[in-house]
Amino acid sequence: MLLLLGLCLGLRLCAGWQENARSWGDTSEQVGLRVPRQVRLLQRLKTKPLMTEFSVKSTIISRYAFTTVSCKMLNRASNDQEIEFQMQIPAAAFITNFTMLIGDRVYQGEIAEREKKNGDSVKEKRNKTTEESGEKGTETFRAAIVIPSKDKASFLLSYEELLQRRLGKYEHVVSVRPQQLVGRLTVDVSILERSGIAELEVLPLQNSRQKGSGRAEDDSGPPPSTLINQNETFAEIVFKPSVVQQARIAQNGILGDFIIRYDVNREQSIGDIQVLNGYFVHYFAPKDLPPLPKNVVFVLDSSASMVGVKLRQTKDALFTILHDLRPQDRFSIIGFSNRIKVWKDQLISVTPNNIRDGKIYIHHMSPTGGTDINGALQTAIRLLNNYVAHNDIEDRSVSLIVFLTDGKPTAGETHTLKILNNTKEAARGQVCIFTIGIGNDVDVKLLEKLSLENCGLTRHIHEEENAGAQLIGFYDEIRTPLLSDIRMDYPPGLVEQATKTLFPNYFNGSEIIIAGKLTNQKLDHLHVEVTASNSKKFVILKKDVPVGPQKMGSDVTGRPVADGDAKKGSNHIERLWSYLTLKQLRSSWLQSSDEQERERLRQQAQALAVNYRFLTPFTSMKLRKSALHVNGLEDTHSMSAAMGPETVMQNLQGTDAQSASTLKKPFDSRIKISKTSVDGDPHFVVDFPLSKLTVCFNIDGEPGDILRLVSDHMNSGVTVNGELIGAPAPANGHKKQRTYFRTITILINKPERSYLEITPSRVILDGGDRLVLPCNQSVVVGSRGLEVSVSANANVTVTIQGTIAFAILIHLYKKPAPFQRNHLGFYISNSKGLSSSCHGLLGQFLNQDAKLTENPAGLSKNLTVSPHPQAEGRPEAILKVKGHKVPVVWKQRKIYNGEEQIDCWFARNNAAKLIDGEYKDYLASHPFDTETVLGTSRGL
Repeated sequence: MLLLLGLCLGLRLCAGWQENARSWGDTSEQVGLRVPRQVRLLQRLKTKPLMTEFSVKSTIISRYAFTTVSCKMLNRASNDQEIEFQMQIPAAAFITNFTMLIGDRVYQGEIAEREKKNGDSVKEKRNKTTEESGEKGTETFRAAIVIPSKDKASFLLSYEELLQRRLGKYEHVVSVRPQQLVGRLTVDVSILERSGIAELEVLPLQNSRQKGSGRAEDDSGPPPSTLINQNETFAEIVFKPSVVQQARIAQNGILGDFIIRYDVNREQSIGDIQVLNGYFVHYFAPKDLPPLPKNVVFVLDSSASMVGVKLRQTKDALFTILHDLRPQDRFSIIGFSNRIKVWKDQLISVTPNNIRDGKIYIHHMSPTGGTDINGALQTAIRLLNNYVAHNDIEDRSVSLIVFLTDGKPTAGETHTLKILNNTKEAARGQVCIFTIGIGNDVDVKLLEKLSLENCGLTRHIHEEENAGAQLIGFYDEIRTPLLSDIRMDYPPGLVEQATKTLFPNYFNGSEIIIAGKLTNQKLDHLHVEVTASNSKKFVILKKDVPVGPQKMGSDVTGRPVADGDAKKGSNHIERLWSYLTLKQLRSSWLQSSDEQERERLRQQAQALAVNYRFLTPFTSMKLRKSALHVNGLEDTHSMSAAMGPETVMQNLQGTDAQSASTLKKPFDSRIKISKTSVDGDPHFVVDFPLSKLTVCFNIDGEPGDILRLVSDHMNSGVTVNGELIGAPAPANGHKKQRTYFRTITILINKPERSYLEITPSRVILDGGDRLVLPCNQSVVVGSRGLEVSVSANANVTVTIQGTIAFAILIHLYKKPAPFQRNHLGFYISNSKGLSSSCHGLLGQFLNQDAKLTENPAGLSKNLTVSPHPQAEGRPEAILKVKGHKVPVVWKQRKIYNGEEQIDCWFARNNAAKLIDGEYKDYLASHPFDTETVLGTSRGL
């Protein structure tokens, strides 16, 4: 079955879904009663899809970031409901994977070639936004599905990006906008930098522009609950706010952006070169060099559309920027509408009087007329070229245009292609153009191409943002040029497919990055030459960089990797090279006007993107219903297209061999366990060894119900819940439906908190590090007093502190009948560590005893011998347990995968009088709920 991503990556999996309508008052009345507003609000809150988990895991290795977002949602409504998953991601990132799990169905994203015509491959649409800081854009990924009532959906989104250095810092931004308060919300970021981490800081949550967002009460440092663990080369930052902490920040669940900034230690030399498995990356960011003089023309749109706040903020920003010019700089100012207004017909020096006059000229600018972009650029380029040509400039300088507009060309030359050609021909590669677009009406593509074709950068500022602040921030990135005409050279016979090696300028606080392939992986040294111009001299740097022997199949930690994994791209430097190559191919494709050249670049970029599983403008994503089991797809650490980060982080954190790896040993699927259990439809069995009595009962629940089986949260710290799944009852049976346990969840709170989620296909262990174990493989893992053992397709045993043990039997059907479902059975093997206050449907009977108070005639005292049959429905005995007197009858039950038969005393009517309270008292609100109406446990 092939499913395609639709509009905004929306996907409807159920057709004709309906919303239940409710009528109020007497149905015979033509006019219903008006529903109070508070009641309507409660209805919406009750049926709104519940997000049970929102977690983000980022692993940054040498500036290259792998990020995976995991979101789990529950449809609490009584009808099918559409659920939308949305996530803001950096505009520079490439999506590598998207997977949805609806119930037991898995829909796996596949990256494929984008067809040039509109056919079966539906285009991806990412709605562009900007961050609150406005310094770089984000894009919103959306996926909408319809899921059945009481069912769950999980979303897994992975993306990768190369962090850019701006103003001396790398910045990693994670959007935390779940739109509601979440029970389990985690952002976990790990950073590994071989050269050393410097100046790490976690900013307060960045305010969102959306209504209702806010900051925490104390916004002077990291957000509440943030933990930072750092050494010289490794750092881990965990943001894990409780529901109360989330509510203090923003009650609507829109917390904002979680931002981490850092830099790395660097030597004053040729830069940092890293090599792995035949690929290299070269980071070059010199500092402490004298700045190059700037020849700069500020070109400001003063058309009628700039009236009001935009023009006022822009003027204020230019006042600040003029004061920042250095004495060796030269500058001029142009205002343009349908007329071009030049302040001075030549560039002038930076003096206090000239700065004052320039501010006066800017102050008197008034908005009027249309927008002649071509005329303004031609005039600015002419000013710069004339100055350079007619002045004997001893120092080398950099010529820049800072161009700001809020619209499209409406006057003079309005044809986009002609404007681009005219500008490129006039600039001749000697003038770099930096463009800023303001508002929603600006021609973003035109400004982007103007900058790309003329060695500049571009920024887009949204209407509601402070244009002045963004302009100052943008200018700060280019205010200090340190080098010009930079060229990187590597031995041509040893290096191939290198990314861009020529750069017009290097600005202080930025970084130049080159990546490529080595033809000889046994190379000991790599010769590198850097040539550039700096102020009054020509700079040449040469060095033979030791790279060491290149071992096939080792990652950044030196840990061996299988050949198959290496081919899939576990090498983070290889993925960085592919990322950078794709970005530059797209840039060349945008700049090219030759159709044959564009097609060649498109095909080259498309092949590379498909090979490395990047979602780009040249590729599309299709969702296929996977034949894979659910296990292995919920490991959020391994959802990235690259498998390197997980193996890296396991080594970094110094986990011991027992906790960091899975240990294989022979298994015997026929385990020895006690009779106290719940299995099948579901049939409960309680063993009282002192009196040699066995009692059994049934619970007729509803699909989706979560039953409290063991509740000892306040004492031993252990809670066990089980979730039911439904199936049709066999024909001619006395039941309308069958129910089975499809999920067993175990929460261990002592000594360390750990979560276990067990299904017939996989076991998820989350005790700080998330681990997914497939149930079709035999493995054992353990740490901190907890051991989980999986016997392939047979059972899972959980041992806690050596005094508590549970066994979960796995029931699988090769060809299930309509009334059969793959399900679990839960058995208590060892209850010594559970307290006398333990409760739950099974837990309340532990450490208790029972006896028969009435022995009918013909019943042997040896209860393993079947008594004489009695009339149907007539009680055979009265059982006394926990002060209750319960009518019971004699029955036989099969347990242990149906291989062993036991005799038991059966309590009818959903165990009425046998259990404390009634059935509804044992319903949990979510799988890891520890609160209980009965007993002494309380919520988290």
